Amino acid sequence: VQLQASGGGLVQAGGSLRLSCAASIPTFSRYMMGWFRQAPGKEREFVAAITRSGDIRYYADSVKGRFTISRDNTKNTVYLQMNSLKPEDTDVYYCATSTNGNYCSGNRCYNRGWYDYWGQGTQVTVSS
Repeated sequence: VQLQASGGGLVQAGGSLRLSCAASIPTFSRYMMGWFRQAPGKEREFVAAITRSGDIRYYADSVKGRFTISRDNTKNTVYLQMNSLKPEDTDVYYCATSTNGNYCSGNRCYNRGWYDYWGQGTQVTVSS
């Protein structure tokens, strides 16, 4: 399993970016997908997750209403549309996939330990 994240960059506060994560998984639609982010010296934190069919999405409170996670199972790709970006959104963003089930029962999908495979990360920098 390989995950390739892209789309990061430098943007001004209030701007938008769309991250993509292409997965080399033959049965992509059987995997729940998530996005995390991490700043230097800090723990990797949950951003968003999406169920296998895309019917349910989960968000961290800090990004709710600004970020949207989506997926295209025909392209084996998950996206993170980030709007109204703030300087505090500056981080390396990682996509991840879990084989451990669907849906976020007991907030399990908020826990990075629930995910099996990770992409290499893409840097997002928001200037004030």
